[in-house]
Amino acid sequence: MVFDILLFVLGLVFILISAEIFTNGVEALGHRLNLSTNFTGSVLAAVGTALPETILPIIAIFFFAEGKGHEIGVGAILGAPFMLATLAFPLIGLTVLMGHFLLKKRELALNIETVGFRRDIVFFLFAYSVALFIVPFENEILRIFTAIFLILLYFMYVTLTLKGESNEMEAVEKLYFSPKNPHPNILIIILQVVVALIVMISGAHMFVSGIEKISLHFGFPALLFSLIVAPIATELPEKVNSVFWIFRGKDSLAVGNVSGAMVFQSTIPVGFGIVFTEWDITGLALISGIFAIIAAFLALTLSYVEKKLIPFGLTIGGVFYIIYLYLAVKEFV
Repeated sequence: MVFDILLFVLGLVFILISAEIFTNGVEALGHRLNLSTNFTGSVLAAVGTALPETILPIIAIFFFAEGKGHEIGVGAILGAPFMLATLAFPLIGLTVLMGHFLLKKRELALNIETVGFRRDIVFFLFAYSVALFIVPFENEILRIFTAIFLILLYFMYVTLTLKGESNEMEAVEKLYFSPKNPHPNILIIILQVVVALIVMISGAHMFVSGIEKISLHFGFPALLFSLIVAPIATELPEKVNSVFWIFRGKDSLAVGNVSGAMVFQSTIPVGFGIVFTEWDITGLALISGIFAIIAAFLALTLSYVEKKLIPFGLTIGGVFYIIYLYLAVKEFV
């Protein structure tokens, strides 16, 4: 038990350190490639930090199919968008509110590029609604076509994000792997990003392993672990990256990191789950999806009202996480 706790803590430390190195590298890469802020945050950073929670269900479904693998895999696939909408978004909102009201270090308005943010949320709402409510899970051929449609939808989103209007990336003060060079070689930048991702995934694996053994020690069911515990661990990179960016005043990167990950998680991993599992979404799994959609829709709605209300719109999603946690514990305990 002591070793599992140490593994848990060490994994968390690895995630925190690698997240700082990763955000630094992604900013430098976006600037070096002359990419927009939206594309850097919503695609580069989002896909990179989404790797841990994407790998988890694939491993569970393919290598633990004889046991609870499919159950854990589907739970992890659905748990990722749920955690992003009801935990990562609220964390951004609370960070802004704390920075404004308590620390007095920033304004209340969340200075994001609303066009990109709304595009992310609309794609997420559409893709995830298709996955939850329209997929004909009893017809294998139609399921395959649905999965292909969702994957193509993501590439359409990437294309629109790349072509969309957005501010250019600002130059990074220094690259950690080349601090004395104001114009580091792109290979050094890529190396830093890759190394950070490897450490991040390793840390997430250690973190999940520690939580899994601790949760099993206390008798947590597989579905409860896959829907609540594992996604909290694997979503840490997005949460930590976004908090770092919020405190540095890079709001578009912070929000895009999460909203872009939501689009990715509602298309690529979901398409994988539709094809390789039964994808019969009911009970708590369905509720998690509905809560994620409602939370995202509320954030989208308030973005049309005023920028000062966006932090509150993001924070509201936390209510659904608390309600869901209560329902889950009530059912399993």
